[in-house]
Amino acid sequence: MAAAQSGEEQPISNILIVIAMQTEAQPVVNKFELIEDPHSPFPQGVPWVRYHGKYKDLNINLIWPGKDPISGVDSVGTISSALVTYAAIQALQPDLIINAGTAGGFKARGASVGDIFIASDCAFHDRRIPIPVFDLYGVGSRKAFETPNLVKELDLKVAKLSTGDSLDMTEQDESSITANDATVKDMDGAAVAYVADLLKVPAIFVKAVTDILDSDKPTAEEFLQNLAAVTAALDLAVEKVINFINGKSISEL
Repeated sequence: MAAAQSGEEQPISNILIVIAMQTEAQPVVNKFELIEDPHSPFPQGVPWVRYHGKYKDLNINLIWPGKDPISGVDSVGTISSALVTYAAIQALQPDLIINAGTAGGFKARGASVGDIFIASDCAFHDRRIPIPVFDLYGVGSRKAFETPNLVKELDLKVAKLSTGDSLDMTEQDESSITANDATVKDMDGAAVAYVADLLKVPAIFVKAVTDILDSDKPTAEEFLQNLAAVTAALDLAVEKVINFINGKSISEL
């Protein structure tokens, strides 16, 4: 995913943060004193929420897909994430996208609860199309924007991310995740990466581990048990990332 050449040397001024859940978004909103936009730039009737504000030299837009109008729960998953990312890029023209959120991790590949990862690559593990070339399209592997200076400065772990629309993991999912060589698993990253790549906006992925996928604990139970504490760790990581970005150009990341 390459940044537009003309903007690489200009200081980053406009950041778009895409977060799937209100629980994950609220600490960041509070930290940067972001304000909900009463005049949303999005189509009338959609539940998507924009928070915005100024922090140092940065204009920050945080987008959360909102509550599903039918069920009332967070609009998680790849469809909502792709739609809201597309709409936000069109409306807000960001210099950089940060997709921040929680994820499952594999202990055998070095993940522990509370770890913060920067994704080097994103791919899907539940788009199985066993036809030549279509299979590669289904996996949809994409490189995240490389940020070697940020990773070194903040001493963050780097790993591949695999995305699917289920919280749990079937045997087929697990074999696909292994094929993707992924350490962390989420429900939105590769969808955000697809849209960002399509519209040529550099994107980075900050993921905090809530649950260990190769353990005996039920995923949903462990996720809910650790969500509050891990969200606090995610909030701190996002703050550090934004402070690092401030005053730098894309090529300096």
